[in-house]
Amino acid sequence: MVASLQLTDVGVRYGKQEVLAGVTTPALKGGEVTAVIGPNAAGKSSLFRRIAGLLDGPGSIRIDGAGSLPGPGQVCYMPQDTSVNTVLTVYESVLLARKQGAGRKVTDSDLEEVDRVLHGLQIEPIAFKGLHELSGGQRQLVSLAQVLVRDPRVLLLDEPTSALDLHRQVEVLALIRSLARDRGICVILAIHDLNQVLRVADRVMVIDAGTMVSCGPVDRVITPTLLQNIYKVEGRIEQCSRLCPHVIIDGPLARL
Repeated sequence: MVASLQLTDVGVRYGKQEVLAGVTTPALKGGEVTAVIGPNAAGKSSLFRRIAGLLDGPGSIRIDGAGSLPGPGQVCYMPQDTSVNTVLTVYESVLLARKQGAGRKVTDSDLEEVDRVLHGLQIEPIAFKGLHELSGGQRQLVSLAQVLVRDPRVLLLDEPTSALDLHRQVEVLALIRSLARDRGICVILAIHDLNQVLRVADRVMVIDAGTMVSCGPVDRVITPTLLQNIYKVEGRIEQCSRLCPHVIIDGPLARL
């Protein structure tokens, strides 16, 4: 069954401070990628942690039509911070994520899924390295493997390619899009590069100053008006290739 996620008046408070309020979306469908964009400190990470059940707050979060807390493995969340303090190897950490704890035996299907994910992310060569030995980009790929291997219904990825070079960004985002379509996963990812959003996303949610200001198809949301109102830059959207449009920045910032 294809997954779905719907938010109604979702908010987050830290003590008396309201950092996110009134986020309401249509049903976000499995098989699609929704990109969450907006300035730094707009509330994107707080929204992800609220959906993942790590923060309390008002509002309703419905997964597959149910309004209760997400069940084990239904929602998987990859945070921005991928730093580690463990002696586990890459393979052990991904296998442990697949098991979702230490309470059940490893099966052949578990091992096959770990191998498949490591192969898909092209991190088999570092499978038996310690996590503490990895570069920032490698740790980011391992963190992505740890959530993909759990076969979630909803996948929350907070800037999953921020430490990767351009080639790996394109590869990983293509893999994420493919997994969403093939497995019917509802993928929500925070990302700053609007050109990558145009390449990978089906829908865009814009968060600014703790509120959702827009949510809809990519071509209706990413516009010159958005660039001006949210990012305070002048720009345009042009069809530079037959595959997808690109954001072109004009004005005094274009040469920086």
